[in-house]
Amino acid sequence: MTDSATEQLWIRAAQGADELRSLHDWLRRDDALRGQVEPVHADVEPGQMGGVLDALVVAVGSGGMGAVLAGSLSTWISQRRSDVKLTVTIEDGRKIELDAKRVDPQTVIRDIARLLDEQEPPR
Repeated sequence: MTDSATEQLWIRAAQGADELRSLHDWLRRDDALRGQVEPVHADVEPGQMGGVLDALVVAVGSGGMGAVLAGSLSTWISQRRSDVKLTVTIEDGRKIELDAKRVDPQTVIRDIARLLDEQEPPR
C-alpha cells in the first residue's frame, strides 16, 4: 500500500468499530482514495471469533492526498447524526483530534495538512 514517499495516517474513533466501518465505507467510495485505506483489526481475544476493527490506515503522500482525505473526512463528519470523535495519528506519533461537535471543514483540511507538513511535533 505504501512506498518510501508515502506517510501512513492512523484513524481511530472514540465510538469504536461501528463508526470506523462507516468511515471505511465512505472513504473507499472516494475515487481518489480507492486502494489507499485499509482496516486494521485488534488481536483476537480469547472467546472471540475475530479481531475487532481497531483503526483505519490511510496511505497519503505527494499529489494532494492529505487534502483529499481531509475533504472527505469533513464531508463524512458533517453528515453524521451523532457526535463523532476521531484521532488521526501520523507514523511519528503526532496527532490531532477531531470532534464533530466543534469541527469546521476548513479547520480539518488545515490541521491534516499541517500534520503532514510539520517536521517536528508541536510543543
